[in-house]
Amino acid sequence: MPLPGGPWVSRPFYFFWICICSGSMSERKMQSLNAAIRESIPMMKWAKKTSSIDDLMVGVIEFSSGTRWRNTQPIPVEDFTWTDLKADSSTTDKGKAFSKVAEQLNVMLIPERILSPVLVLVTDGQPTDDYRSGLKQIMSLPWGEKAVRIAIGIGEDCDFCVLEEFVGNSEIKPLRARNEESLTRYIKWASTVLIKNVAIAPSLPVDFSKFRYTNILQIPTPSAEPEVW
Repeated sequence: MPLPGGPWVSRPFYFFWICICSGSMSERKMQSLNAAIRESIPMMKWAKKTSSIDDLMVGVIEFSSGTRWRNTQPIPVEDFTWTDLKADSSTTDKGKAFSKVAEQLNVMLIPERILSPVLVLVTDGQPTDDYRSGLKQIMSLPWGEKAVRIAIGIGEDCDFCVLEEFVGNSEIKPLRARNEESLTRYIKWASTVLIKNVAIAPSLPVDFSKFRYTNILQIPTPSAEPEVW
C-alpha cells in the first residue's frame, strides 16, 4: 500500500569542517584544534542519533598552501575518524579552500529533502589569495547559498571582516576563540547544538543571508575570556 504523501525519502545532512593548517597556527593552537574536533566526534554521533537526521555525512578540507580533502567524499559519521592536522606552510589559501568546497557542493546529488548543509570555517590570520573568488563560487550554487555558514576565528590577529563575508548574515557573527577553552566550547557547540537545531529548524530560505532564526541556532554568546593566543 502506498504511503500517504508518497514513499519515504531519507533526509541526509552534510557537515563540512574547513580547517586551516598554515604556519600561522602555533603548535599550541593546532594541538587545541585537533583535540577539540577529535573529542567532538562522539558528540556528533549522539546528535545524529537523537535528532531527525537519517544520514549525517562529514567532510574535512584542510588549507594552507593549497587545499586537501581528508576523504575523497563525505563519509557517514559512524565511520568518521580524525587524523591530526599539521601546520606546514606560511600561506593561507582560503580562496582555494572555498573553491574546493564549491566543487563538492556542485557534484553532490542532493535530493530536494536534504537538510541545509553546514559549513564550519576554523581559521586564524589573513588570507593570502583571492578569497572572494572562491566565496563567489560557493554563493553561486543553490546549496552553497542555502548552506548554514559558521566561522570560528582563532586569536586576535584573525581577519574577522573576511569571516563576516563568509557567514554572510548580519545576525550571525563569527565566533572569536581567544584561548583553548573557548575554541573547545565553539567546536562542541557546532558538533551538537548546531547540528540538532538545523535538523529541526523550519526550511531555510534560498539565501542564508535572509535567515532570521538565530534563536533557533542558539549561537554562543561572546565571553570576556582573556586573550592567550
